[in-house]
Amino acid sequence: MNALYSAVRQFVRDEEGITAIEYGLVAAVLAVAVTVAFDVLGDGLKDAFDVLVTKLTPAP
Repeated sequence: MNALYSAVRQFVRDEEGITAIEYGLVAAVLAVAVTVAFDVLGDGLKDAFDVLVTKLTPAP
């Protein structure tokens, strides 16, 4: 029983796994932020490029 208690205490104190979890959380937050940014800015960027293409296209 004492060995099990000691193993659980060592597992709780081990902080190496926490770093991997933190990196995973940061990656997830960045993925959500990029997705939201593309969703919000997508139409505005498309409109801006359409205006640019219209102005740069030579008249027939």
